[in-house]
Amino acid sequence: MFYLLIIYGILPPSQVRAYDKSSDGGGAIVVEWKAVKDTLLKGYEIFGRKKGEAGFKKKGYVQKKWNRFSVNGLKDGVEYEFVVRSVGKDGSFSAFSPPTQPVAPSPQWFKTNRINTFSVAIIYIFLILYFTTAAKGKKLFIRKITGLDQLDEAVGRATEMGKPILYVPGISTMSDVATIASINILAPVAKKTAEYDTPIIIPNRDPIVTMVAQEVVKEAYTEAGRPDAFRRENVFFLADSQFAYAAGVDGIMVRERPATNLFIGMFYAESLILAETGNMTGAIQIAGTDAVAQLPFFVTACDYTIMGEELYAASAYLSRDPKLVGSIKAQDWGKAILIGLTVLGSILALLNMDIIVKFFSTV
Repeated sequence: MFYLLIIYGILPPSQVRAYDKSSDGGGAIVVEWKAVKDTLLKGYEIFGRKKGEAGFKKKGYVQKKWNRFSVNGLKDGVEYEFVVRSVGKDGSFSAFSPPTQPVAPSPQWFKTNRINTFSVAIIYIFLILYFTTAAKGKKLFIRKITGLDQLDEAVGRATEMGKPILYVPGISTMSDVATIASINILAPVAKKTAEYDTPIIIPNRDPIVTMVAQEVVKEAYTEAGRPDAFRRENVFFLADSQFAYAAGVDGIMVRERPATNLFIGMFYAESLILAETGNMTGAIQIAGTDAVAQLPFFVTACDYTIMGEELYAASAYLSRDPKLVGSIKAQDWGKAILIGLTVLGSILALLNMDIIVKFFSTV
């Protein structure tokens, strides 16, 4: 009977070893072993003890698909030994593996598995500093964005017709990146309306966005040298409800008949309602959003559409501020470098050379 148990019982894991967990704050040891190939195997139990202690205490359990376990909560500088045993599906256990060599956990000064992230951050900072400095001395190239180029024409058309401009900054809050981008575009638009003495109407759904928009427009009028022309009542809170807001904006378009409608920010289901109403009034319409699902409606009903990342680049495109332009160029070059590394990594992977893959690995 004893010999039958040896032959048919579950075998214990072999080649069990323990080592200090790298790139951590200490207090952890990793235990590894060679997996047992047995259809009756359910998992493994890991036991440990301080060097010199009499018995082992259970530290954890893992399913059979794993052959590694991290033991945490240990004392730095104290040596530990570990054993592992197999667990069968029927609840049986194998014998314990031989104890590992004593190993002590210790903290590391640096996370070596994050050097790649640090390197990328340094490269990106260098690109920002380089292009920001370059933008101060010369005009850097930024791809033409037709929708932004037409802002001057849109404001000029409203001035010639003696009608106001309607600016809709979306229906989201100031925590939304699209809303922040919209406010950045509002500043130069408001400055142009101040220079041309053209009324601008800005209905808002969020109270915070309302206050921010009021201050931005006020500052734009001041920079244009016409602070007395600013009308705070033209930048107002309209409604908190999504479709009540859409209905209110549609009412403004029908009553006031603005010559230019600007829909820039975050939009949802109300996008087509707004754009179609504006199209029926005959206004020139420029829309911009990073909401991919709403872009088809704006493309269909508006004259020009600013898509996706063009919205984020708008403030740099319009103002040509060296810091903003330098940031845009650094992002473009960063993306180009990543694309290049992706292509190079794919080619090297086909040649069984994983140097690029290992560089981006955090394990």
